[in-house]
Amino acid sequence: MDFVWNDGGRSASGFVGMTGDCVTRSIAIATGTAYRVVYDSLGLASEKSPRNGIQTTFAEQYLADQHWVRVDGQDSSFFPVLLPKGVVIVHLVSESQRSQHFCTLIDQVVHDTWNPTEEERYRVRSYWICKSAQSEDRLLSVAPLQPKSNEQLVTQAAFDKILSRLRALDRTASNGASTEGEKHNAIRMMQDLMLRHNLSRDDIVDNDNVEHVLFTRMACPLNGRRSCAWELNLAAFVALHVFPSTLWYYATRAHRTLVWFYGPKSDVENAISLYQELLLTIASAARLQFGGHSRGSGASYAEGYVQGLPRSSANTSTASSSRSDPSKPDANQNALIVQRTLALQSAATKWLNLECNTRLTTCTSAGRSQHDATAQQKGRLHGSQHEIAAPKLQARIGHRDLKT
Repeated sequence: MDFVWNDGGRSASGFVGMTGDCVTRSIAIATGTAYRVVYDSLGLASEKSPRNGIQTTFAEQYLADQHWVRVDGQDSSFFPVLLPKGVVIVHLVSESQRSQHFCTLIDQVVHDTWNPTEEERYRVRSYWICKSAQSEDRLLSVAPLQPKSNEQLVTQAAFDKILSRLRALDRTASNGASTEGEKHNAIRMMQDLMLRHNLSRDDIVDNDNVEHVLFTRMACPLNGRRSCAWELNLAAFVALHVFPSTLWYYATRAHRTLVWFYGPKSDVENAISLYQELLLTIASAARLQFGGHSRGSGASYAEGYVQGLPRSSANTSTASSSRSDPSKPDANQNALIVQRTLALQSAATKWLNLECNTRLTTCTSAGRSQHDATAQQKGRLHGSQHEIAAPKLQARIGHRDLKT
């Protein structure tokens, strides 16, 4: 085999879509560093998103800082078998000089999302090697922070091998390029390993699984360029009280206002579905009661309806209750929920900036002068009687309470 499909952990880190990220991908594969860490480091150094590639000088500096040694390739023809064994990062240039590419070789086998040996003729401009990177097994050992016995080192190495295997299976199961049979087989093997070694899915990921969350954004179009206040307040309600791991914003395009939700993919899909359902319900109720929902008494009724929707105390007071009385049985659990929610929100905002090139600003607008307090109170009453049915979260592999 002279080629192994490997995206360097891009899809597992929540990145989607087509991209020219060969520099980030090759470095992540070669060094064993998390894709998002390499992505962020190169983006910070180049002051731009590495999504569509970066200048070679930034990659050279990053690799030099990681003690990788550059070797001049002298523009020789690209034949993997002629390059050193072990882990090698190769900088390729086409004969026409119109395209460049970075890829990683592990024991003279290409690890990439495509095989450059099958495309146009490439020449080796340069390549990098590192003494500590000798083969793919380099990722299975962890340098101890303090002296350990031989027995401890053997146990740690065995445990690292198990985690490495689980992570590889997890990448296969979440990879869109895998066949259904490959995905099912990977999930079955993951379940078997987790049960045998008493592990959960959280044990195979870092940073509370945030780096491995698949983010996305979806938009709901509203009628007209000027949205109603209650429509925006409804979006805030869905994001804050029903799906707190999602965030939202709105923007105008042509003659429409778009309300965007972004965050973890499953939560965004559920949030946009619930938002559309509530929009239709509230607008229909306002139209039946007052003949419309965009102005006058109908708009006041809709505003009251949103205000009256049941709020979840768990989402609004979790942080304060955890800080005020840490002796409560669920205080620590609430603190963990808040911490993970904030981590997801921060990662989602960063993803929005880097992947969607979208930066949010805060704006204000003047309110309506025609306000009907009676209609608003009636809407608040009807809203308080509305039952919000949010879909349950998916069960995770290896969960202790999972029943089959």
